[in-house]
Amino acid sequence: MSKTIEELDEVVIKFAGDSGDGMQLTGTQFSNTAAFIGNDLATFPDFPAEIRAPQGTVAGVSGFKIQFGNKQIFSPGDEADILIAMNPAALKANLDWIKERGTIIIDSDNFKVKDFEKAQFTSNPLEDGTLDGFNVIEAPITKLTKDSVADFDIENKSRSRSKNMFALGIVYWLFSRPLEITENFLDAKFKSKPEIANANKAALKAGYNYALTVELLPSAYKVKAATLPKGKYRSITGNTATAWGLMAASERADLDIFLGTYPITPASDILHELSKYKNFNIVTLQAEDEIAGICASIGASFAGSLAVTSTSGPGLALKGEAIGLAMMTELPIVIIDVQRGGPSTGLPTKTEQSDLLQAVYGRNGESPVIVIAASTPSNCFDYAYMAAKLAVEHMTPVILLSDGFIANGAEPWKIKSVGEMPTVEPAFVNENDTDWNVYKRNEEKLNRKWATPGMKGFEHRIGGLEKEAITGNVSYDPNNHEEMVNVRAEKVKRVANFIPELEVEGDKSADVLVVGWGGTYGGLHTAVSALTDQGKSIARVHFNFINPLPKNTAEIFANFKTIIVCELNSGQFIKLLRSELPQFNYLQYNKVQGLPFSKGELMNKFEQLIEA
Repeated sequence: MSKTIEELDEVVIKFAGDSGDGMQLTGTQFSNTAAFIGNDLATFPDFPAEIRAPQGTVAGVSGFKIQFGNKQIFSPGDEADILIAMNPAALKANLDWIKERGTIIIDSDNFKVKDFEKAQFTSNPLEDGTLDGFNVIEAPITKLTKDSVADFDIENKSRSRSKNMFALGIVYWLFSRPLEITENFLDAKFKSKPEIANANKAALKAGYNYALTVELLPSAYKVKAATLPKGKYRSITGNTATAWGLMAASERADLDIFLGTYPITPASDILHELSKYKNFNIVTLQAEDEIAGICASIGASFAGSLAVTSTSGPGLALKGEAIGLAMMTELPIVIIDVQRGGPSTGLPTKTEQSDLLQAVYGRNGESPVIVIAASTPSNCFDYAYMAAKLAVEHMTPVILLSDGFIANGAEPWKIKSVGEMPTVEPAFVNENDTDWNVYKRNEEKLNRKWATPGMKGFEHRIGGLEKEAITGNVSYDPNNHEEMVNVRAEKVKRVANFIPELEVEGDKSADVLVVGWGGTYGGLHTAVSALTDQGKSIARVHFNFINPLPKNTAEIFANFKTIIVCELNSGQFIKLLRSELPQFNYLQYNKVQGLPFSKGELMNKFEQLIEA
């Protein structure tokens, strides 16, 4: 059949269904295909926290949103152009996030009276006017999926499990996507079960052919490849990029990696990824708890490894005393905190920026450490690399903040060459250091030199009791304690001399300066860029280095009349700024919903400030 093809610059698609409907896999496959074709993209996986949420209920809905286009994409978008809803609960959960006149594709086999009741619809949304104004496509996806796999030797109860592939086939036709990439994935995933691979491929083709022949569907769409800097790209999630950044730093520094950790959402994928690469001399220890994980890593650091531990907010609280031990012994360790909604167990599968104050201040005694934050899925690589570099060169713990949004989200990443990465030079002693002592310091960085067990002439002991300056002997002298407290703080403060200065995006003489940090980058960049294109007087700075702050922060803030700090918490970075730079007046805009900022809400707020 011939088809009308409409060209689009960017599109937002949302796949939604029950936790067992395979929406995360479906979205990931569409993302990988889009990246292979050359589109830029950003994704937002969204899934329930409960392992067995009630089937067919809004609480059990799992979703995957992707925005892709022929230009640079910085966020997964706000409202969806197309929603694939596998049941009424998925429809209800996303009704407020579909564009007017958007397309809704539903599995009509799952839109029965009992399904409406589970989703708490009081009437049939297909008939009561709920979907007026949308282009609704009712497809018997479950039935057609079963028909497409009828000839395959698989269990009867498994025949409907391929319906996510049928739905993916429909969307592939809509956007003129090839099937081969997903077919190759299925062959690899089910290499030992070829019949299941073939059944899924048959469902994928059946969905494609259904879309090709049914008259209810609108015209197909085309989204051209984006114009990006030349290079080799791959789609990457934030957690994978974090793991790879650590591996790159370890290779550059000629250090083995030791990861001591305990699984916790949403950080566990870092453990999973690093455990694949034992051939790079990577040791991963899944400890019995968070405290054991970090203490094992401190031991590995003492032995000369690039020591890492990974966690989320609740685990960071448990690691507090051990972080203080690493700070006091001045051993390098990277502590990765993939933030999630809290407090306590809170919203473990939702995103938040609520661990900032814990990262900066959350330890007993005077215990300063370096704190940095990644801001996109792909630059998790860069900041994991930087965290390792700062730790081993300055001999101190570094906390790297990520969050659930960028850790699980994906985007194209331009694979780096070794020449693009800065050198990493661990502060090891050498045989010529005849006057070495445990706490004798480099004058520029105030770091001590790193001596490992077994080095003749460099025998020493370290521990949690206060150390005497230079010798490292246990000391209860009050003046010595104050000296050591001050020098450890000054060592972290001097890191400002070794990190990039802050850069302003937009009009440097604008009235309004938008301040963000960490994973809010994409939403803030998109909103400010849109207002700048409209000629509005607005600019933006984004912080990746939190403690210490970049040296030129005060100089930049002094140029703006209005400074608004935007965070996914109740106002933590603004507290830090008021403490460090009290001479400026700050406004704040906060969101604590387990969701990232949307472009629309940010633009509305910023326009109000500009008009005022």
